[in-house]
Amino acid sequence: MRTPPLASGPEGPHALRPLLDIVLRALDDGARARGGPLPAGGPDVVAARLREAVGEALPDQGDPQALSTLVRAFAEGAADPAHPLCAAHLHCPPLALAAAADLAASALNPSLDSWDQAPAASELETLVATALAAEVYEAGGDAGTGPDSLITTGGTESNQLALLLAREAYGGSVRLVCGANAHHSLARAAWLLGLPEPVVVPAPAGTLHPAALDEALSRLPGPLLVAATAGTTDAGLIDPLPEIAARCAAHRARLHIDAAYGGGLLFSDRHRPRLAGLDAADTVTLDLHKLGWQPVAAGLLAVKDPHDLTALRHRADYLNAADDTEAGLPDLLGRSLRTTRRPDVLKLAVTLKTLGRSGLGALVDQVCARAAEFAALVEEHPGFELHARPVISTVLFRPAGAGDTIVAAVRRALLTDGRAVLGRARLDGRLWLKATLLNPATGPDDLAALLHLVTARQATLVEGHTPR
Repeated sequence: MRTPPLASGPEGPHALRPLLDIVLRALDDGARARGGPLPAGGPDVVAARLREAVGEALPDQGDPQALSTLVRAFAEGAADPAHPLCAAHLHCPPLALAAAADLAASALNPSLDSWDQAPAASELETLVATALAAEVYEAGGDAGTGPDSLITTGGTESNQLALLLAREAYGGSVRLVCGANAHHSLARAAWLLGLPEPVVVPAPAGTLHPAALDEALSRLPGPLLVAATAGTTDAGLIDPLPEIAARCAAHRARLHIDAAYGGGLLFSDRHRPRLAGLDAADTVTLDLHKLGWQPVAAGLLAVKDPHDLTALRHRADYLNAADDTEAGLPDLLGRSLRTTRRPDVLKLAVTLKTLGRSGLGALVDQVCARAAEFAALVEEHPGFELHARPVISTVLFRPAGAGDTIVAAVRRALLTDGRAVLGRARLDGRLWLKATLLNPATGPDDLAALLHLVTARQATLVEGHTPR
């Protein structure tokens, strides 16, 4: 058997070029076969279609057409975040240039656990991590002396690291205090780290209530870590960060802000003021695979005091031997809890350098504007009820007069049809449809079409029959 070509090395680019043509054709064919934002038919139908395309997953003899067959089936069965009617989750359509950069990272395959596996990638990560930390904290400084950030797989890993750093900063014990609106990964991280049961503070309007937080901090023994949210997953709401920061300072509690969603507002001159108080946090979670238009994964944890990162220092002689470090080889193990770590920094660096702050800010402004336009359409439509005007790019709405059962059924019917992808959120004791608008190319006609589809699907469900 002839040895399959490798992705890098002198012949790598020549080997990749025809394969990329196959992949691009298969992506196009799969998208055309899908015909919408989601494959039609529901889980059983989609699974059967994929099983038929794949056949035997590990055959005795290989299939030279596997790349084309599987990529086409993968695309046909995908939820396409670039489709304007795919608006359920914080699942962005990635920029083409970021995906292209990710290909280069995959082809060269550096691993950021030792310098000799990733010489350029390690330096690039330092530059990007320092620049994004300075964006959060509006402070300069060289790497190691000013604010820093770690590149992670996303908000869940970032939140876990934030709790770990807080625990170690306090000598091995800390109690988490968070709002009822906090992301589920925070409580899960507390459980994983063996911390006490978190104290959950009421969030009656969807955001953490400063007076209730103050009362909790007054009665609880320390040390305490408060976790606030800048961009909730249900409605995109931002906690009153300046007031929360003031309460934390008064009670000498450490502050973490989960800005996985809202952190992208930093790039926008228009919307950045909504994050006032962010720089008071000891740690901040960011996700650029949300309002950053990156392929997954592209998370960060920004850290105000770089000395906090000493808790992550670890020695493995084959990766960061003491004499190598003393001789000047960078020590990368303290940059993550992971060992093998892909260079997600490349796509970030390419995007930041290509678009700049103004280019990214323009994309943020566009999706926020689309959300405001969609909310206005809902508000003006007699057949719908709007939960509230959007803070970022999430709009909650529901058919007027419909019960929760119908709201849930409409959403599932649209998913099964493959016509539209909407999320769901329960607020104020009621179930709402959720449109998370992260596609800058979405236009007014798409927004109107989304409302039309919901109206039509509700009508067929109420009448007890399905559309042709």
